[in-house]
Amino acid sequence: MQPDPKLRRFDSILDAVGMTPLVKLRRLAAGLACPLWAKVEFMNPAGSVKDRMTNHILKRAEEAGLLEPGGTIVENTSGNTGAAVAMAAAAKGYRAVLTVPDKMSQEKIKAIEAFGATVVVTPTAAPADSPESYYEVAKRIVQETPGAFYVNQYHNPENIQAHYLTTAPEIWEQTEGEIDCLIGGVGTGGTMSGCGRFLKEKNPAIKIVGVDPEGSVYHDYFHRRELVEPVAWKVEGIGEDMLARSMDFSVFDDIIQVSDRECFLWARRLTAEEGLFVGGSSGGAVLGALRFLEQNPEVRCPVVILPDSGIRYLSKIYSDEWMRANGCLDEAQGAP
Repeated sequence: MQPDPKLRRFDSILDAVGMTPLVKLRRLAAGLACPLWAKVEFMNPAGSVKDRMTNHILKRAEEAGLLEPGGTIVENTSGNTGAAVAMAAAAKGYRAVLTVPDKMSQEKIKAIEAFGATVVVTPTAAPADSPESYYEVAKRIVQETPGAFYVNQYHNPENIQAHYLTTAPEIWEQTEGEIDCLIGGVGTGGTMSGCGRFLKEKNPAIKIVGVDPEGSVYHDYFHRRELVEPVAWKVEGIGEDMLARSMDFSVFDDIIQVSDRECFLWARRLTAEEGLFVGGSSGGAVLGALRFLEQNPEVRCPVVILPDSGIRYLSKIYSDEWMRANGCLDEAQGAP
């Protein structure tokens, strides 16, 4: 049976990836002169935008003979790609091994393990080129594992292509070609780079705006072409301590910087005031969108990407105790 998106009846859960809705932000964006539409990527089956990239890369690997029956999928991940890989491995019958930095939430780790994948936890503080970093540990596992395929999301051009082929065309169709600004967090950079390439081809005047956490290298590199020393940050899924090859700076018109605290508080606001249960990267993206739109009132049809769900951050962002302990919530302040 061929997948039928109209009937939502599929042979595999992987066929359900994509076609996520656009939802208007009715309260948080009330002060803008235009509607702000949110692309709700946590409605993908493994819970994040990373389902798209994972699905695409694994299909290409199978077609090229790089991933064969009985093989092992290996990847370094901040958690969402890990869940997407683990889900795909379960559905397709592969083994999966994921390396993650130790700042990742327990919910993310448990979600990966629930699919039957193996998780290897590495120190967050390890530099990208350290043998202990989650990048280098993943590479070592690939070398030591017969039949292993390395997803390599940070440097795989198919990461960009996945969003060029799926995410961006959906947004273009959903806005009936009216989109004139796309805002989203940047981690590997694949989502915004792929969307940016597609949308700029449709209309070069469309603004592509990245959102980067304090401590990451992208903001300073974009604005000054200066590679600064990264400083640890807490928000998951965005920011980077190196220049990923899946980040195409040429499609960006601006990159806005946000703090951990801002990301977390705005995620809580999206949940409490819009009913959108999101993670910290979504909070940062929406705040970045509002800041950009306030300075660019000519924008008429902006879209912001909400990458993942808050369900994986209950012990962190949605815990008053954790927020206070990490300086993100005043002592007298509680959940909004």
